[in-house]
Amino acid sequence: MTTTHAPAYARRTWQTVEPYHGAVYFSAEAHAAYAALGVESGPGYFASRAAALGPVAPEVVIATFYNFNPKAVQAALPAAWRTAPPEAFLAARLAGIDATLRRILGAEVLASEETRRAAELSRRAAEAALPYLHGRPLFAAHAALPWPDEPHLVLWHAQTLLREFRGDGHVTALLDAGLNNVEALVTHAAAGPVGAETLRTTRSWSPDEWAEAVEALRTRGWLAGGSDLAFTAQGQEWRSAVEEATDRLAAAPYTALGPDGCAELRDLVRPWSQSLAAELMPWAATRLKG
Repeated sequence: MTTTHAPAYARRTWQTVEPYHGAVYFSAEAHAAYAALGVESGPGYFASRAAALGPVAPEVVIATFYNFNPKAVQAALPAAWRTAPPEAFLAARLAGIDATLRRILGAEVLASEETRRAAELSRRAAEAALPYLHGRPLFAAHAALPWPDEPHLVLWHAQTLLREFRGDGHVTALLDAGLNNVEALVTHAAAGPVGAETLRTTRSWSPDEWAEAVEALRTRGWLAGGSDLAFTAQGQEWRSAVEEATDRLAAAPYTALGPDGCAELRDLVRPWSQSLAAELMPWAATRLKG
């Protein structure tokens, strides 16, 4: 199996800066903002992340989010759109992450020259991805949104674009590998560091549906037998190929910054990612070393 490797600094940069975006999914302030619209946090996740697409049918979200149980999406949408329009969810999401960043990082950090410089670098990377809209619906939808004014929110929006750019490419890699929604999630669990039970329940799969996917992957030769999720040598090779393809498809904005620009961005954002991960995403801490 032959792949063309993306620059290693591209993956390191994504791993280091991703918690700055990912904090929105665990933000108490964002969940409270969705509740103020009349929507609980679970449906609020689907509505707020999909809102850039407009008031789309659940089938669009099933396709683009990929690894969630379709029943969970159908329970959330289109009901959320009847409660509030997409524009309200976009505003609630931005207000929520703004409040979370202010609470955890503090006003002095957000007003700093370091934040302004990180925002500048991240925006440059995100805008370098704009020629590659094709086949990337979530990235394209978020790229059409207006940029915020404040540097800490420019940084967050840029990282949102880069996250969806990578995610759209990851879906392509999963499809090419022949993994369906729940099978893809099982391989994610086998790769770590997030536990299988957390992934299963947060994506709303039943124990029977999960077990069926595990058995299918064992039959295919990806997983070994036994009670633990463990790749076979073949399974590890194929999962590594999925990750390498994802890295390759996500590399363009980081190569536009170059190794020095990416190193500077990592150095700037790493302490903020560490603070956000420590409070909201402790499993992400292992990615923040370089």
